[in-house]
Amino acid sequence: MDHSQAPLVDALAAYHRAGRYGFTPPAHRQGRGVDERVLDAIGRDAFRSDVLVGPGLDDRLARGGFLSEAEALMADAVGADTAFFSTCGSSLSVKAAMMAVAGGQGGGLLVARDSHKSIVAGLIFAGVRPHWITPRWDAERHFSHPPSPQQVREAWERNPDAAGALIVSPSPYGTCADIGGIAAVCHERGKPLIVDEAWGAHLPFHPALPTWAMDVGADLCVVSVHKMGAGFEQGSVFHLQGNLVDPARLSACADLLMTTSPSVLVYTALDGWRRQMVQHGRELLDAALRVADQARIELDGIPGIDVMEDELLGMEASHDLDRLQVLMDVSATGAMGYDAADWLREHRNLDMGLADHRRVLATLSMADDKDTITSLVEGMTAWRDQLKDPRPPDIRLPSPEELQLETVELPRDAFFGEVEVVPIGKAPGRIAAEQLTPYPPGIPAVVPGERLNEAVVDYLKSGHEAGMNVPDAADSRLDTVRVVRD
Repeated sequence: MDHSQAPLVDALAAYHRAGRYGFTPPAHRQGRGVDERVLDAIGRDAFRSDVLVGPGLDDRLARGGFLSEAEALMADAVGADTAFFSTCGSSLSVKAAMMAVAGGQGGGLLVARDSHKSIVAGLIFAGVRPHWITPRWDAERHFSHPPSPQQVREAWERNPDAAGALIVSPSPYGTCADIGGIAAVCHERGKPLIVDEAWGAHLPFHPALPTWAMDVGADLCVVSVHKMGAGFEQGSVFHLQGNLVDPARLSACADLLMTTSPSVLVYTALDGWRRQMVQHGRELLDAALRVADQARIELDGIPGIDVMEDELLGMEASHDLDRLQVLMDVSATGAMGYDAADWLREHRNLDMGLADHRRVLATLSMADDKDTITSLVEGMTAWRDQLKDPRPPDIRLPSPEELQLETVELPRDAFFGEVEVVPIGKAPGRIAAEQLTPYPPGIPAVVPGERLNEAVVDYLKSGHEAGMNVPDAADSRLDTVRVVRD
């Protein structure tokens, strides 16, 4: 296919040249009706390009075929059979994937327990029973790694009637699973593998990056172009190959969830990014990886800062690592990752991708260069230099065994059933009716339908007091918890 073309980009440019005017939504009419104070903040051009897909960018019957052509080009660029664009983020895309594979099936779905909260939301929406695949666990560092092929095989042996399997790779920390090995295990049983590859949109475009799911046999994968590509927030694509997932069913499931008012801004950025990566991705990512290597060297030279790499890889750890994710363990300073992230935001105007009780993450991309890395290194150095009386972490960390809560009810049944609110101190032993998710990275510590225990309750409460964000809790102070009514 001709990847010099970007049909959605070209259609939007043609729309502007033609001077079109729509007596349709959006009512701001390309910014004409917007408050000047809003235009000063957002920019007039953003509103100028916020037009209706059809009738607008295309006609009422989509006879221009701009979206379908852009999706075909995206699939061709990454070696998939089919690609679908989403303007509702990978949170929607992964739900559609789960519904297409396991919705209406009685056998449930094998799901990695280190999955994002959007996957748990998919379980609730579809009424699917999860059969959890336990991640590998580094108890010393309180850090989980993606499951191994053997762990997936054992999950299949326990649950042979499951409709498919779902894993997350890369993780928000950049750690990656052996997707090829896991796909082979699934295909031995004629079952599909879904990969939540939200952090991996860039992977097809450089050989030094971790393996792209479509290259090693995954049947369906979801990517968030806004995370590691040059798309707007909420720009997502799901890719399909093979014959284990019905594309018509997948499209129908997506349509059930998709907005009927998709954003042309988001669509167009997806299209333009695909062209950019096909034409220039190798050189752009070459430069990004060099920048990341230099950042790793300089940051690792700061006293008390350990840039994690070797300890993330190996037989009992992860299969591969995206080195654009620069994960720094700051525990040797005596402080917490929360402290570093808060200080950098307040004093250096730098926002970090992730922080936890002992780590802080800098997510790099092809947009970074020597100047941005210098600001990061200088910021981390200044944070380290100003530490006088660091606040030691006072978080009660559960063991791997304590983190594995017992699933008592379907997530959907617990979420939609009769609930009551109890003081958090009385929650152990009760069945959770809400998600409780430290964010980022957004991996639920508690899923609806799981029986709470004292260790996980203590972890969440003490973590919240130390600076952990648990945004989906009904009680933002975590004084109370929603549980299934006895």
